[in-house]
Amino acid sequence: MKGQGKQTQRLDKLLTHMGFGSRSDIKRQVKQGSVTVNGTVAKDSGMQVHPYRDRIEVEGETVNYKEFIYLMLHKPPGVISATEDARERTVLDLLDEEERHFEPFPVGRLDKDTEGLLLLTNDGKLAHELLSPRRHVPKTYEATVAGDVGEEDAARFAEGVELDDGYVTLPARLTLLSKTQTEGGPLSYISLVIHEGKFHQVKRMFEAIGKKVLYLKRTEMGPLRLDPGLPLGAYRELSTEELASLNREMSEGH
Repeated sequence: MKGQGKQTQRLDKLLTHMGFGSRSDIKRQVKQGSVTVNGTVAKDSGMQVHPYRDRIEVEGETVNYKEFIYLMLHKPPGVISATEDARERTVLDLLDEEERHFEPFPVGRLDKDTEGLLLLTNDGKLAHELLSPRRHVPKTYEATVAGDVGEEDAARFAEGVELDDGYVTLPARLTLLSKTQTEGGPLSYISLVIHEGKFHQVKRMFEAIGKKVLYLKRTEMGPLRLDPGLPLGAYRELSTEELASLNREMSEGH
């Protein structure tokens, strides 16, 4: 597992990282005899311990150390992809304190009104690799589009679309899932795979072909797929397999 080779560190630093309180809180708990290391009551909150090899308990609760946290969030609309904002609710406001103390941040962003898969982590190296423009990590979206999406549109997306600022997107794969006719005109339900993340990119790509996105949801990012059992606003830690697939993809090409 990533981080297994980590060197020893101070007991109070480790326990603070794991959310057991401030350093002064830990010092007090050690004085009270509430902390044990390998079955022996700790006498010094500054003692050196190994995060993975030593068995640390606080009031009988075993500390399962982890350096990084990786969360899959089903982002709801109306929440912004940021760590803090003076006026808006952020994705971190959806987390419990148990996860917030790790200080995770969103990897990339979804527009305020867009829902779907968002990865939150405090692993800066992995986040940097996932967002690196040279990697062209694929992102899959499902959308409801006002207008009649057809083969001609798919062909244009496959070539790359010129956005309103003159930027030409990388080739994208547009697939029509179904269509319906409404009083207001046709609606197209589509899937789109893009390999970059420009500001409002999906919406701007459809605007470039004269159509409007009414609903947008991200379902995949690289090897990660949104858990269909995860309700809007809910989150869970990545499975061992999901994290391994991410690390595998990021290590390829080095």
